[in-house]
Amino acid sequence: MVEEQSALKTSPPEKLSGFEWWRRSLSYRTGLGMSDQERAQFEHDYREKHMNRNCGSCEENRDWMLRYSPSVRFMMDHVNKVGGNLSTSNIICNKCDDLKGGGFHPKYGILLCSNWIQDKYQLEDILTHELVHAYDHLKFNVDLTNLKHHACTEIRASMLSGECRMTKELMKTGLSGFSGKFQDCIKRRAIISVAANPNCKDEKVAEEVVNTVWQSCFNDTRPFERVYR
Repeated sequence: MVEEQSALKTSPPEKLSGFEWWRRSLSYRTGLGMSDQERAQFEHDYREKHMNRNCGSCEENRDWMLRYSPSVRFMMDHVNKVGGNLSTSNIICNKCDDLKGGGFHPKYGILLCSNWIQDKYQLEDILTHELVHAYDHLKFNVDLTNLKHHACTEIRASMLSGECRMTKELMKTGLSGFSGKFQDCIKRRAIISVAANPNCKDEKVAEEVVNTVWQSCFNDTRPFERVYR
């Protein structure tokens, strides 16, 4: 705890890594894991960093998806069934630095990056993606220090969220290689995520790990019965 307090005093918000800023932001917003001194220091930094930030549209879209999106409602239901406790109190909109889209933390919840999300349907894909991570964490005891675990949950999240659906990939790359676009998109996203893991040496290792677990994880559509591409 002493080391963390020292880091707060000596690390202004612009110098914090994206993950660390996200962790502290979620901790501040949820009230978990911070002493009164840490919270006061972070609140000061928070105001400086986000003085002109407006999360209104992100929060409105989040609330709309929680009420009406079939994929979000389905995943929320299954997260709850395996012991999760997610709501608007820990599914948070905030500005992100070097993160894109969002993230899931087992202790703090889900972050939606309000400065990167362009519309409510992109938010739907991102929120569903992070809900898959939450489900996997609770259902399968995912250990993100294990690269195979990380690769598997990333494969599943990209496959089940809809972010790699055919219509999106065709708009990006055209008709060539139609049949492989869905899998290529999932692999690409999984490799990028695993390569960013501090325990991963480089992108080549990430690709090897993704290929190792690909068959079993790509074919695991739980809690969905099937995936429509």
